[in-house]
Amino acid sequence: MMLSETNKLDAVSDEKRRWMYPLVRKDKLYQYRSWLSYIYLILFFAAPYLRINGQPVLLLNVIERRFVLLGQVFWAQDVFMFVLAMLVFVVCVVLFTIAFGRVFCGWVCPQTIFMEMVFRKIEIWIEGSPKQRRLLDQGPWNKEKILKKTGKHIAFIVLSFIIANTFLAYVIGSESLLRIITEPVNRHWSGFASIWIFTGLFYFVYSQVREIVCTVICPYGRLQGVLTDKHTLMVAYNYLRGEPRGKLKRPSEEPKGDCVDCGLCVDVCPTGIDIRKGTQLECVNCTACIDACNQVMNKINKPLNLIGFYSEEMIEQKVKPSFTGRMAAYSSVMVILLGALTYFILQRSDIDITVMRSAGLLYQEQPGGYISNIYSADIVNKTNSIQSVKLVANNAGVKIRYIQPLSKLDKEQSVRTTFFMLIPASLIHTTKTEIKLKVMQGNKVLGTANTTFIGPIN
Repeated sequence: MMLSETNKLDAVSDEKRRWMYPLVRKDKLYQYRSWLSYIYLILFFAAPYLRINGQPVLLLNVIERRFVLLGQVFWAQDVFMFVLAMLVFVVCVVLFTIAFGRVFCGWVCPQTIFMEMVFRKIEIWIEGSPKQRRLLDQGPWNKEKILKKTGKHIAFIVLSFIIANTFLAYVIGSESLLRIITEPVNRHWSGFASIWIFTGLFYFVYSQVREIVCTVICPYGRLQGVLTDKHTLMVAYNYLRGEPRGKLKRPSEEPKGDCVDCGLCVDVCPTGIDIRKGTQLECVNCTACIDACNQVMNKINKPLNLIGFYSEEMIEQKVKPSFTGRMAAYSSVMVILLGALTYFILQRSDIDITVMRSAGLLYQEQPGGYISNIYSADIVNKTNSIQSVKLVANNAGVKIRYIQPLSKLDKEQSVRTTFFMLIPASLIHTTKTEIKLKVMQGNKVLGTANTTFIGPIN
């Protein structure tokens, strides 16, 4: 009995859950996926500990509203750039889906990489082939089953624990994670609890939920039905070439299509679909069916890629892939958004300053013929070094007298300072005078801010 038929029986006998026992066929595309997965896994586990200019490669500290990308620190004041970056990502996903369907899910998605390239391999190593795993699940709880299931789930928990620690390092930073690990538990209850909550979550996903994440939970799969069209390249079965399917014909029989109806494309599918039934939302474009079918085509001396990357247009009209107006429109939007994001990143200053004139106060007359206003300034040092700074007004004749002294800014810290701004009464010609303040380090301008000065009219 073929595995695909067994899966159907499993579905009938257990309506609550249809467990998948996919075969593994290691052909060219599988090797490409494996190498891509190895690179991804190395980067995933190493990135929190790699540093660029003293900063992590990637940090998403939502709690402190501090984000780091490739060594560049972004604070809450830079939230508009984060929103712009998210828009770029969304448009990129939409464009990629329009052009190539759900290839991201099968090749780059962390869920697929960890499930198929890590947890599935551990399961195969401990429990054996799909047939052996199926019989083990259906069999009684004997010594062999207890040992194998215990070993597998211990391995899953350990791996989930490692993934949870790495995930937390992306949120709170590797230094904070190391303190949680090395210092007494009673000093880091929340961090300790977070590690085990995430461990339980990852273990549950990869031991129980599995492909349901892709077929039911993930919203990206639903987008495929909206965004794809007859021009979209995706994993597809060339039904014009494959049908009518059937076993290899004898010389006396009527000609048949290239599909020999072996069922391997179903047996290797991690979501259990039959690609020969057409495009389906559950297909993650992992290309396992392409490898399996190509191996069969090689054996029977037929052309490769009966299952391959095709659009509906390519199959029906036998034309080359086309770059449509839809793709061009989304490409234009993405280029514009990328250009805007690049501009703001290049214009981003090392120091962020916000100056506010004290509310409810007008002006004060000072000795020597000066008029003063009182201000408060919030200054954020976005760099990884201590900055010695001072405030300088761009307007001639303006003096600054600090109430709270301003000298040094610690790395990645913010300070608030209060000061008087004094202007000779003879230089005041309007009720409101526009003032430009600069944050200076020596002769270098690190940041600027605009404010207004209230004074009498002479």
